[in-house]
Amino acid sequence: MYVDAAFLTLRIGLFGIALSLIVGLFCAVVRYWKVPVLRAVARVYIELSRNTPLLIDLFFLYFALPRMGIKFSSEQCGVIGLTFLGGSYMAETFRSALETVGRPQIESGLCVGLTRLQLVRYIVLPQAVAVSVPGLVANFIFMLKETSVFSAVALADLMYVAKDLIGLYYKTQESLLLLVIAYFVILLPISLLGYYLERRLRHGQFGSV
Repeated sequence: MYVDAAFLTLRIGLFGIALSLIVGLFCAVVRYWKVPVLRAVARVYIELSRNTPLLIDLFFLYFALPRMGIKFSSEQCGVIGLTFLGGSYMAETFRSALETVGRPQIESGLCVGLTRLQLVRYIVLPQAVAVSVPGLVANFIFMLKETSVFSAVALADLMYVAKDLIGLYYKTQESLLLLVIAYFVILLPISLLGYYLERRLRHGQFGSV
């Protein structure tokens, strides 16, 4: 049961992380380039997302929207809620990394005829991604830990299984110990990978941009 729940948690978590990276990068770029309208929309989204708990977002998706005729499955609610939450954190991480790229580099790129899209692709993003690795890894871990609230919308994730086993067999200590071990097994490799990438990038072993 824990193995099945771990795979479900990972699947939803990875989908949410992948989509939040796309949302976050888009928001960061439109704010970085000060794109009219979109910049304001991105800022409102970020503030709304960062100041509402994931559990409230899930309740809204799972219980409130069906009353309006919009229905999502439990897994879809989990992915959408996690993306909504994670996108704002990814956006702020990317934005702070983008701002570390020096203006002289951008001006030099414009002088040699690069378009804005080419500037972002070849000059800004490679440097920003390298700088943002520690923050991104921290966001990955944060988002995977946030999946523990998915049980509130009837998703059989790790927390749901732990509570189910406690209710069925009254094995509180064993169930909670396995829950801790399961999250540790999932999150430790990500933490180690992030530490490894950070060291490699810090020492320039992936090559200079």
